[in-house]
Amino acid sequence: MTPTPFSFSLDATDGFARAGTIKTSHGEIQTPIFMPVGTRSAVKWATIDQVKEIGSEIMLVNNYHSYLRPGCEVIESFGGLHQFMDVDLPILTDSGGFQVFSLGLGMQTPSGEKLAKVTEEWVHFRSYLDGSKHFFTPENVMDMQCSLGADIMMAFDECAPGGSTHEYARQAMERTHRWAKRSQDQWKKNELKRAEKWLYPQALFGIVQWVVFDDLRRESAEFIKSLDLPGIAIGGLSVGESKEDMYRILDVLAPILPANKPHYLMGVGTPEDLVEGIARGIDMMDCVLPTRIGRHGEAFSSYGNIKLWGEKYKFSQDKIPMLPGFETQVSRRYSLGYLRHLVNVGEATGWVLLSLHNLEYLLLIAKKSRQAILAGKFEEFRSEFWSVYPKK
Repeated sequence: MTPTPFSFSLDATDGFARAGTIKTSHGEIQTPIFMPVGTRSAVKWATIDQVKEIGSEIMLVNNYHSYLRPGCEVIESFGGLHQFMDVDLPILTDSGGFQVFSLGLGMQTPSGEKLAKVTEEWVHFRSYLDGSKHFFTPENVMDMQCSLGADIMMAFDECAPGGSTHEYARQAMERTHRWAKRSQDQWKKNELKRAEKWLYPQALFGIVQWVVFDDLRRESAEFIKSLDLPGIAIGGLSVGESKEDMYRILDVLAPILPANKPHYLMGVGTPEDLVEGIARGIDMMDCVLPTRIGRHGEAFSSYGNIKLWGEKYKFSQDKIPMLPGFETQVSRRYSLGYLRHLVNVGEATGWVLLSLHNLEYLLLIAKKSRQAILAGKFEEFRSEFWSVYPKK
């Protein structure tokens, strides 16, 4: 493989909405884009070929889960995630910070000890699998993601709980800014070593956090932007706050985020959040939601989510209702009655079909948004979406 420097070019704008192109050594990504999540090196209920067939151009793999099982050293022995998974798409890895804090601070051992403890130097946590002790630092998290061979990786950050006070959120923000600089320094060291071995470069994104405090979000965005990393991510949203709060924070950040870098909104994956995120300058999004609700018998539609396990669809020969141009492979072919049957009898095929449908719909929203932005008609596209989609 010929190493390709990471780059982002802006192809068009329409208000804050943007269409761009990301180049990596494993391929190009047309933005805006939704990224299917392969938490444990696989997208649930889908093969890599199926993920590609529905239009995926990049996928996410989780560093925390890779570290615990099978271990980063195991994946490195295969040559990295691309060889381990046999995938030729670009791969983004998150740092594992969200999992460390969400699983660690929210869970306890039988004796009442929290599974995670934060210090200036590191986070000490216990595995949710067996209670074993582990340490994450900005440096070793960079080393882990380097060994996984991701095209894009995330700086290590502290994901403050949604109910944090302003005082605690500021302390966590300042600590994360110091961790971001440490992550950057280690990333640069690793990049020099990779260049000596003629390995492809990896891009590092910094993360803007700090729940729903406008002033802290502004301050954090300015600091992360000053590091001049290849990209910038927004974390700590879509974790329980209201839609109004999330959109307000994105409105605050939209004029601050660097125009020449990709903007990644982490952990967001509902149809309405894709449309509204793109309207506010977001280029990349990911979430486990499409496959999670799919394996629980729920399907996205242009008219809101459909829950298939009830009697309502037992005799229905209709397809999943989609606006023209948004029909997925599943919605074009299978009746609601058949999909309901698969769900109700616990047939795994139903979970596969609904997961693929939900992923493809989000990918189509991203694709159609890009086309609208290039044509200068994004607001028309957005209005058409909301003309039938239920407001929440």
